[in-house]
Amino acid sequence: MQLQRTIKAVVRKGERYYVAECVEVPVVTQGETLDELLKNLREAVTLHLEGEDPAAYGLVPNPTILVTMELEPVHAEVEAVVR
Repeated sequence: MQLQRTIKAVVRKGERYYVAECVEVPVVTQGETLDELLKNLREAVTLHLEGEDPAAYGLVPNPTILVTMELEPVHAEVEAVVR
């Protein structure tokens, strides 16, 4: 089995906070800003893997975190032109 070098995390904008959820490890965290969220995500993943064998999760030692952010599309408003 080939071990993965990255832990994938998906970031979504919640009602009040940004939320990150990891794919390979059971970690979910939040932050008021993206900077706070990324700091919290790194800390949460580090704490979760502390004292664990990363290979048990299919990961190499000291994996990196790959973050994907979901964005809602912005729709252009169409103004009616009256002639």
